[in-house]
Amino acid sequence: MGIFTRSIVSRKPNESMRLIVTTFFGVVFGFLIGLCFPKLSLTKFSLSTSILTAIDFKYTEYTKLGPSSSTHVSHPVGNNGSSANVTLRKIWVPSNPRGAERLPPGIVRAESDLYLRRLWGKPSEDLTSKPKYLVTFTVGYDQRKNIDAAVKKFSGNFTILLFHYDGRTTEWDEFEWSKKAIHVSVRRQTKWWYAKRFLHPDIVATYDYIFIWDEDLGVEHFNAEEYIKLVKKHGLEISQPGLEPNKGLTWQMTKRRGDREVHKETEEKAGWCNHPHVPPCAAFVEIMAPVFSRDAWRCVWHMIQNDLVHGWGLDFALRKCVEPAHEKIGVVDSQWIVHQSVPSLGNQGESLDGKAPWKGVRERCKKEWSIFQTRFSRAEKAYLKEINSTSR
Repeated sequence: MGIFTRSIVSRKPNESMRLIVTTFFGVVFGFLIGLCFPKLSLTKFSLSTSILTAIDFKYTEYTKLGPSSSTHVSHPVGNNGSSANVTLRKIWVPSNPRGAERLPPGIVRAESDLYLRRLWGKPSEDLTSKPKYLVTFTVGYDQRKNIDAAVKKFSGNFTILLFHYDGRTTEWDEFEWSKKAIHVSVRRQTKWWYAKRFLHPDIVATYDYIFIWDEDLGVEHFNAEEYIKLVKKHGLEISQPGLEPNKGLTWQMTKRRGDREVHKETEEKAGWCNHPHVPPCAAFVEIMAPVFSRDAWRCVWHMIQNDLVHGWGLDFALRKCVEPAHEKIGVVDSQWIVHQSVPSLGNQGESLDGKAPWKGVRERCKKEWSIFQTRFSRAEKAYLKEINSTSR
């Protein structure tokens, strides 16, 4: 017992000394680490900043001549840490589309398309073919059989786009072609409302010709590929198929001639044309089944008014978009259609003041015609006045 007791007492001073020494060295080591840490952190920060500066420099450096704002910075050059003044140019390219002036031109894609793409695989392998033409129909489901017959007249060279004014889209999947078509659905809207909002020239720029057609057209005597050949042959920028004379005919100009491929002028009632080269005697097609070249559509789209949705009056103004209009606007007689005059869109109106829905729609059409004519006349007069004032 005595030996055991002395052993315990003799260990305590040794253990205490060891604890003191360990604590001391721990404090000293921690102090040294604390002194070194800010330098280490600063070194890492400086390295990161250098890398980011180099990346930013490579991205923003722009040597193309033109307006730009410049910033002078000191940038390290070489391994010896020397530095040199470098001018960084913020990209500003006035020739880029509006809103994209700050982008490098090589990344700008100002135009798009309506080609359908996959969700997998390589983007470069998405498209097995690229249709050259676009055909749109503004439709209600009740006219599905008529549209089915019409779509079958258009080959695989055409993208099919349906604008649904009745909100019914999934039902069209009964037709195999519908599964590959593009469907846009907004209730109670006209084809010109759709065209203004979904057929911007930069969106349809990949198509050589754009067909903007009604749903009530009989196409038994029509072939789209042959139609395109005739349009190209006769240099038509704006055109339409001839109309069967015995039904749905309003103007002599759109009446089918049985003795020719194409006609570009006609005779109308006395007093209707103040010159043989102006509508409705020439440079005129109706808005039920127009076909536009890419360049003509770019002009026509800008002429369509946002609030005038029926398009009445456009047909008399289309000549402003091509020159000479009486040579580049015409009717294709050998590929003709029948206007069935189905008042389906008229039934989408509402009854006001005891009037039938279609009457209210017809009144709006006539009112829009007058508004459009007034706007166009005032715009031309204002422009001519401005030109005359600046030329003095």
